[in-house]
Amino acid sequence: MKRRDFFAKSILGSIGLGALIPGMGVSKPVNRPFRKQARNIIFLVSDGMSTGTLTMADLLLRQKEGRKSRWMNYYQGGFAKRALMDTASANSLVTDSAAAGSSWGGGMRVPNGSLNVGPDGELPVPILQKFKHAGKSVGCVTSVQVTHATPASFCVNEKSRSAMQEIALKYLELEFDLMMGGGSELFDASSREDRRDLFGAFDKAGFSVARNRDQLMALKGEKPVLGIFSAGGMPYAIDRENDPELKKKVPSLAEMSQKAIEILSQNPNGFAIQIEGGKVDWAAHANDAPALLYDQLDFDEAVGIALDFAARDGETLVIMTTDHGNANPGLFAADKFSRLYTTSRSNEWVLSQLSPDNTPGQVADFIETYQGLQLKKEEIDALLKSYQETSADGLYGSTRLPNHLYARLQFPHTGIGWAGTGHSADHVELAMYGPGSENLPAYIENYKLHNFMLDAAHVPAMVYAN
Repeated sequence: MKRRDFFAKSILGSIGLGALIPGMGVSKPVNRPFRKQARNIIFLVSDGMSTGTLTMADLLLRQKEGRKSRWMNYYQGGFAKRALMDTASANSLVTDSAAAGSSWGGGMRVPNGSLNVGPDGELPVPILQKFKHAGKSVGCVTSVQVTHATPASFCVNEKSRSAMQEIALKYLELEFDLMMGGGSELFDASSREDRRDLFGAFDKAGFSVARNRDQLMALKGEKPVLGIFSAGGMPYAIDRENDPELKKKVPSLAEMSQKAIEILSQNPNGFAIQIEGGKVDWAAHANDAPALLYDQLDFDEAVGIALDFAARDGETLVIMTTDHGNANPGLFAADKFSRLYTTSRSNEWVLSQLSPDNTPGQVADFIETYQGLQLKKEEIDALLKSYQETSADGLYGSTRLPNHLYARLQFPHTGIGWAGTGHSADHVELAMYGPGSENLPAYIENYKLHNFMLDAAHVPAMVYAN
């Protein structure tokens, strides 16, 4: 295996606002009283974002490019209102994404695993249905399947988050204005259990169906939109940005967000949208530091898109938060952190290319080429040995890779450590900018955000489906 040069253009160089969205400049934020009513709501959630994730992504951007993340820039400039939020579900202090999203989406705490179905069978009307009924355009953008827990929590009532094929059917019935993300296996007849062609059904129902980046960029908003750009979850940002063919076909979260806001904002009555960096959570579960930090930066570009729109518009409430912490990563050796500046691939991508047939020398060369790490012989031997044993280490994907072993081996080389591999009960960051943000208390329970959003937009509050 011959050593290859790193791609000359790193993700950090390619996802700057000016380069990413032609003609898209950064609007200067204002620190003044906002209008009394939010015509638009942009709800941004970096799924599974522990405080360490937000911190390290900002440090990475500062150290490599000399600029702050958009999220932290709004903190530092005093433009965003900031709070802590609890994340409990109805049956656990440690929530899952379905229950956490449902607290926002339905305004009540539900058991882990369910989507807007309460402990006693309550069926609160999901918030995007309320905004749609109020005459606003509504939609979701995500880097995972559009039917995954977090986007679905704003849209549907479903007893199990796993019922993603049924959720896709409910999306067709709801006829929301825009859904973008991954999950083609949930819409393609060849992979659905009922063999229904949902792509064809959406097209017949009058939707524009986009399946790649070019088709996304060509959308004008004359019709509602279904944009599906990958089979399962979308690729990690660092892998997409360093694969020219993949980058040509698969849009970034910021590109999807920019197009979604462009389309939804055509409604004079306003819009409400949820934008999710879903793969931040997947990377945290896998203890995949390169995937985690660059997907958080990918999410931060979407934050910038939303904040720039809100600064120009003056009638948009932007909410930035996470549903729960995950794995609680942290930087423990600053002198090692620079290795993350030049890495060009996620751990998942690197591990998926290796096998027991590789020699230690091949493994060493491959990892140094794509991640800049010089592993010791005993570390490589341990890694190769793991491929000869059964591992159920991979999460949310088809791969069964030694993710957590590799993360432990990386610690002496990157300085990044992990507290675990699952969700935490930590209070999390919540920030707002725009009309209504002045009413945010310093501490809030997650379910109270539902009525907070409705109040900010002057939309009627709690109702139930039955």
